[in-house]
This record gives sequence, structure tokens and C-alpha cells, in this order.
Amino acid sequence: MQNQLPDQTGSESKDSAKMADGCEGKLQLVHRHIRAFPDFPKKGILFRDICPILKSPAALTAVIDLFEERVRSHHQQVDLIVGLDARGFLFGPLLAQRLGVGFVLVRKKGKLPGPTICVQYDLEYGTAEAEIQEDAVAPGQKVLIIDDLLATGGTLYAACELMKKQQAQIQGCMVIIELKDLNGADRLKPHSVFSLLQY
Repeated sequence: MQNQLPDQTGSESKDSAKMADGCEGKLQLVHRHIRAFPDFPKKGILFRDICPILKSPAALTAVIDLFEERVRSHHQQVDLIVGLDARGFLFGPLLAQRLGVGFVLVRKKGKLPGPTICVQYDLEYGTAEAEIQEDAVAPGQKVLIIDDLLATGGTLYAACELMKKQQAQIQGCMVIIELKDLNGADRLKPHSVFSLLQY
């Protein structure tokens, strides 16, 4: 059964300029709560740390507000939010609760009980496996996939492959941070990627 999202955005005649200003202010708040650590976890990598977002109720609310606004304006029907292990679990349930839909976990292999479906995906050095419970997503359900960061796109690609195996309809992927130079969005095509911030 498809879930028509209830309209909680108020009157359609809201001042669009005022709404844009609000979005810009929220983006700036989120940006201020992301720290950069050079040479972590290894030399040559600039690590984007989202921990300050989680520590700030205002910044965390801004993230979920921005995701919610995106979903309500671009996806009229969503049945499930699918979150990636592990930081997708931090933001996905909050967004799902706002939207009044369910949340489903994609985990590393061996972490979920009961029958599961698994896919293997490539890492920089070697491979890994991701899995979902067999009954988590029904064929035809409309899903949005969420994580904190898009780099090379390996884990998000694996999640998309899992959704295809479940015959779900992928509405797109959502992240807080996209590292543009790594071209992860290209790997996910034809699925769209919405990112709050790009570096």
C-alpha cells in the first residue's frame, strides 16, 4: 500500500523568498557543525566529522527539516526510509517519523536475525557485504535511501542493489555530505542523489 504523505507544510501561498532564507540559514547552521580532520583515517584523507551535528539539537533539527522539505516537495509518495549502517541509522528514523512512514535497516553481513538478502560490493581494498531482512521491503514499495556521506558510492550502490532484489521502487538517495571529486553520484545513476552540502 502506497503512503501518500500528509501535507504538513502549511499554506501553499507561503512567501517563497522567506522559505528560501530559512533553508539557507539551516544549511549554514549544518555547515558550521561539520568539522574537518586532515589525514584521518589515513594520510591524504580529509575526514568530515558530523558528530557536532548530533551534539546540537538545533543543527540536528535543521538536517531533518531540510530532508523533510526535500521529500515533501519532490516525492509525493514514500513508503519507507532505508538507512545505511551505521550513520544512516542516526538520521533515517528521525526523518521517517516526521513523514509518518517506516524505517528499514541495511546492515553489514551477519548483524541481522532471520532470513536475509545479501549483496557484495567493492571497497578501495577488497570487498564487503551488506544485507537486509527478507521481509523488510515488499515488491513495489517506494523507498528513499539515506546515509550521512557519499564518497565513492559503494555502500549506497549496495543498498540500491538490495532494493532492486526486493523489487522496490527507488525514489532516490539522500546524504548530508557529498564529496564531489570522488564522483559517487555517477556510480548511482540513474538514481538521483540529494545532498545538503557538497565539498
